[in-house]
Amino acid sequence: MRLSFNLFSLSPALLLWTLTIIVNAFSPTLLHTAPQLPFQIPPQVSHDTNGRSWLSHIRDSLIQTIWRIPSENGETKVDCKSSATSGPPSTLIARYGGDLVLRFEINSVEEAEALAEAVNVLFLDVWEFTTEWVDIRLSKDVVPSLLGLLPPSLQHAHTPLMHDLAQAIFESYPSLTFLDPSPPAQEASRPFGPELRPARDETNIFFREYQPLSVIAPWMHLLQSLFPTHTRMINIGMSYEGRDIPALRVGVHPTNSEKPSDPRKTIIVVGGSHAREWISTSSVNYAAYSFITAYGKEKSITKLLEKFDWIFIPTLNPDGYVFTWENDRLWRKNRQQTALRFCKGVDLDRSYGFEWDSDATKSNPCSESFAGESPFDAIEARRFANWVRNETEKNNAEFVGFLDFHSYSQQVLYPYSYSCTSTPPSLENLEELAIGLAKAIRVTNGEIYGVTSACEGSAAIPHGKYCQPEQEKSREEKKLWPRMENGGGSALDWFYHELRVSYAYQIKLRDTGSYGFLLPSKNIVPTGKEAFSAVKYFGQFLLGNKGIEKSEPGVNEAAEISKPKEEEKWVMVEKNGEEDFDVREAATTSESRRWRRR
Repeated sequence: MRLSFNLFSLSPALLLWTLTIIVNAFSPTLLHTAPQLPFQIPPQVSHDTNGRSWLSHIRDSLIQTIWRIPSENGETKVDCKSSATSGPPSTLIARYGGDLVLRFEINSVEEAEALAEAVNVLFLDVWEFTTEWVDIRLSKDVVPSLLGLLPPSLQHAHTPLMHDLAQAIFESYPSLTFLDPSPPAQEASRPFGPELRPARDETNIFFREYQPLSVIAPWMHLLQSLFPTHTRMINIGMSYEGRDIPALRVGVHPTNSEKPSDPRKTIIVVGGSHAREWISTSSVNYAAYSFITAYGKEKSITKLLEKFDWIFIPTLNPDGYVFTWENDRLWRKNRQQTALRFCKGVDLDRSYGFEWDSDATKSNPCSESFAGESPFDAIEARRFANWVRNETEKNNAEFVGFLDFHSYSQQVLYPYSYSCTSTPPSLENLEELAIGLAKAIRVTNGEIYGVTSACEGSAAIPHGKYCQPEQEKSREEKKLWPRMENGGGSALDWFYHELRVSYAYQIKLRDTGSYGFLLPSKNIVPTGKEAFSAVKYFGQFLLGNKGIEKSEPGVNEAAEISKPKEEEKWVMVEKNGEEDFDVREAATTSESRRWRRR
């Protein structure tokens, strides 16, 4: 009991790290083997000749790690990247050294059609596409062939985003220690004391770097152990290669068993459908951690956990995620076998049953957006859908919200993805909440996120491309880009249309192309905060607060509210025109000011 008390007196960041080390020491079977990165790290030679016990090693390592005490040779741990290797190893150079990422600026339908056809002919990896640009990863040797298939206007309308892809990939992997090689000066110089607290959020070492699945799963177990009153680790299903799809169910259930309970309103927050989008996995983890640790401390979060169950799924594609750590950092699909032995993988986000259409990719399992041979051909998507149906039919759950995090391009997208001409029945509500989500993100760090439907975000011609006034074009009359990949079979559309989830969104996180899927680890916390703000706003909107938690009035406020209300006065206006409009506008402004005073 004394040990537990001392541990919990530490800050949350130090507490998590301390318990992780203890779990590693005493439960070696709990953790999977550390991931084998796609490059070899020189083994460290042990200089211990004193024959000390393993417990002494753990004790000393724990103290040195937490309080940054130098080792016996007077040196603290350093980053293996800076000490052992000055650049990417030969394995990464051999795989990615000849690759680059080009951005093509699109200005006409003809250009979009030519580029889409060239991508299909050359089997290129399209990283991202919007209504104005397309990012393509390809080998430098293929560039002449690509340009030869494009019209003259596109042959000079491209810019390289990454000159050294191998270096960018190498830098996206974490350092092999949890210590920052250059810690903040104010943190390193602070004396130890019982009131020691992290100086800033970045001191939470779990979010300093991207984490492999072999670290994420025990971390989720740890959160369940530390916060058992409102956190439970669950399993969504099993992947193609036999891995669990872990998730955290966060929420507080009513304890009055005499009253029959209504279906429990549930919100799903998922990331990692595409394996290489590491920032989506870390952002789901950050949002989950923020919700869990704020319960009982922040009133608005406590209320959200009492009203809803939250399902946080860091990676829906565990096989692909592990593969990005151990083999190919830019792998997108799952690891399922296809009809072609040398082309594995099905795109999870094209495999759902609603408007599934694989005509564009059925003959090409090597395509990055291969939708499979039939609806729900992707094992993980099928298991996820079965779990959702089971929760609805047997576990008294009512799914009211769905947030699917991806990267990149900084967009908030609502249904539909499969078609730009089909209008969702609740379009106005979807747009209202989407705009609120984008605003919640913007006020967090100042990042601008666009808002549109998932189809129009990649297919509709943006405003200003043509001279025809927008008011003369209906939604059905908008001219569309040829799409770089099929939009059918998405999780977004399936949850909205088939499962009747009223508010379903896909949020594409940072950035807009400078790093793409290789976002540096310094962006984990800022992007996580943006994701947390969006998820929090989402829940408060569903509570009816329009994203703003209404606080209970204080003593003075209550006294002021108890005063007799000013009688509303109605003014009859007989005139029409501008004067009429000004009177109504002034009345509306006055009423809004009085409401803010109340």
